[in-house]
Amino acid sequence: MLVMRFNRTGRRNKPLFRLVVQEKLIAPGGRHVEVVGSWNPHKKEGAFKEDRIKHWIGVGAQPSTSVHNLLVSQNVIEGEKRSVKMERPQVKEEAKEETKEEVKEEVKKEEKKEEEKKA
Repeated sequence: MLVMRFNRTGRRNKPLFRLVVQEKLIAPGGRHVEVVGSWNPHKKEGAFKEDRIKHWIGVGAQPSTSVHNLLVSQNVIEGEKRSVKMERPQVKEEAKEETKEEVKEEVKKEEKKEEEKKA
């Protein structure tokens, strides 16, 4: 599966990013199929090959969430931005109460064992 992702280049504390198309299982700094753009986050400017980006998306390449949001904000592609943050899993309140009760019971058992050893 092809993906479009950032490839970090540049100096220490001065990153520049390339937008590359590559296989999903290959490391971001590894071999790529094509470089389709670049992004300078300090100056907030980039150079994009719009026709190649649209071609690869049409072929089936999936842009990463960050790349997708960048392309939408730069009006290269149309759509809504995606949420980057992962949602926390919801813990049921019943489970919380049960674990509290279990901990209290275990503490009571340990206290009883300590008292028996002292006696």
